[in-house]
Amino acid sequence: MTTDPIDSGTEPELKQATVDGARLCYAEAGTGDPLVLLHGWPESHRTWRHQIGPLSARRRVLAPDWLGWGESARDTALSCDYDSEVDRIARMFDVLGLDRVDLACHDYGGFLGLGFVQRHPDRVRRLAILNSRAHRSFTMPYRLLFGTFTAGCRHRPTRRLLATPAVYPVHRIGLARYLRNGSFDPEQLAGYLAMLRTPAGRRWYTHFWSGYEVRTRPELRARLPEIACPTTVIWGTRDPAIPMRTAEELADRIPDADLVRLDADHFLMEERPAEVTAALLRWLDRPAPT
Repeated sequence: MTTDPIDSGTEPELKQATVDGARLCYAEAGTGDPLVLLHGWPESHRTWRHQIGPLSARRRVLAPDWLGWGESARDTALSCDYDSEVDRIARMFDVLGLDRVDLACHDYGGFLGLGFVQRHPDRVRRLAILNSRAHRSFTMPYRLLFGTFTAGCRHRPTRRLLATPAVYPVHRIGLARYLRNGSFDPEQLAGYLAMLRTPAGRRWYTHFWSGYEVRTRPELRARLPEIACPTTVIWGTRDPAIPMRTAEELADRIPDADLVRLDADHFLMEERPAEVTAALLRWLDRPAPT
């Protein structure tokens, strides 16, 4: 597989823009039509570190640290409810001068990206969704876990308890399976969770969860047949949090969508980088309406 700038030790300096009054950092590489890569929880643009190089040979790739994550600002004045976050994508595109893009999105990014393409179909040339709750929710154990966390973050006494330093080692333990399967190395995981080591980062983290909802989104499911752009659904089949039926329903209800099954867990871009890159390159070869 082609070595990308991040893997080769020459990671490009992050660029900055201001979105909703807050600092947004993003990696950019390549030239041509824009391709935006949206990451999920608890990651940053570096979740795409294996794909940025090969994809930038064909596109102008922009991989943001979504507001609150990575090197971007963690501003608790920003609303984190679903509608606000989806609308924020449009404002990010406006600030970056992006009219129409190819959009690849994973996990939380896919949850937001699905809503965005339904609201702004004219701004998405192609769509790729990777292991995202999308229009559904999580398997029951994870739905209960995340639902308990969101409920706790909405009440001041429990919110203070959830913002203690203990939240960092708890998350390290909870994500240890992704060290074992090779998705992350210890340094990578520590970088993703670094915000949890500071009081300000923990305050923002509980703020984020207070605006999150685990419920299914029937309004997103109802509009899946309206998505007209070339779409690929790339899925790790061993994901314990998001069932395969979500991928199958996306591929079945979105007209002419492809479904790519990979023997991978949730963080498939990092666990199976070459296979994900190949699937995305095939997706970019699909003709798109002009």
